[in-house]
Amino acid sequence: MAEPWGQGSLRARVDRELERFVEAEIEALVAVDAALAPLGDALSSVTAHGKRLRSSFCYWGWRAAGQPDSDAMVRAAASMELVHAAAVVHDDIIDRSRLRHGLPTAHVALREVFPDGPRRSARARALAMLAGDLLMAWAGQLFATCGLPAAYLARARGLWGIMARELIAGEALEILHTAAEPDVARSLKVIRYKTAKYTVEHPLLIGAALAGAERDLREVFSAYGLPLGEAFQLRDDLMGLFGEPATTGKANTDDITGARPTALIALARQAATPAERGELSGALGRAELTAGQLEQVRAVVERTGARRRVEAMITERVALATGALRGAGLSGDARLAMTHLAAAAAVRRC
Repeated sequence: MAEPWGQGSLRARVDRELERFVEAEIEALVAVDAALAPLGDALSSVTAHGKRLRSSFCYWGWRAAGQPDSDAMVRAAASMELVHAAAVVHDDIIDRSRLRHGLPTAHVALREVFPDGPRRSARARALAMLAGDLLMAWAGQLFATCGLPAAYLARARGLWGIMARELIAGEALEILHTAAEPDVARSLKVIRYKTAKYTVEHPLLIGAALAGAERDLREVFSAYGLPLGEAFQLRDDLMGLFGEPATTGKANTDDITGARPTALIALARQAATPAERGELSGALGRAELTAGQLEQVRAVVERTGARRRVEAMITERVALATGALRGAGLSGDARLAMTHLAAAAAVRRC
């Protein structure tokens, strides 16, 4: 059933725009040399999946500012999905993740290009890194050629630079803090810059800038977008540990084997007994976790109340986000859409 606020319809439109754009670009890429076809396949795969939340936030940033529906705006919003695809490819390389949407990640799939040998994985990672770079370039290209007037696009140009800088800053902070002593405040800062801003706040602000929104509305979008983006990543952290690959499409041990600085683990360690800290320390950063070791980590997180505390943090942040919409003077359609988007972002289940 299509949602009454139009997300199902919008997602289908975004999918169509992405498919058309990506197919044309892959055709041009493979025209350089047929040997590039596997790279094209990887680019096609990584752009074919997703909830399309970022494009939805961008679109409703435009609509909430009083602008009408527009195919050109849908194309502009679709560019946010290419930013996300680029971030996903690079993140999976950094984290050595093997699954995404239930499929091999780009750097894993691209191993099939090369014969067995000591450099096979390294060469596949190098190709995937270039795929991520190209996806970010495509994002800017799709945005610039979306069909909106140049004067509108100029309003949002500066936000693209800020979005890229803060996304890289967040990713770099996660790398710098990986395997360090878990710290809740530090983890929340990583969440804010690595995920929250480019998932919700920046797409909203870019849509609003394209629409010529006033400062008051942009401030509402930040008050809504930052806590909601944090709630989105906190939910991902819970799903990353307690979810099952058949449901989430990702391995449920990656955050532990990668010793990632999640707020969930930081909270668990903060409240753990010395014996429980020892269990967590023994699991964090291991190359592989058995099913039994995974259950031990889950049990510690449950016993310390960390899972419950993260659920409460999500609830608090969603309340802050939806509360920011009250009194903002949004149209009924925009307020309803943004309320439903808040649920879609934060109320996902393992």
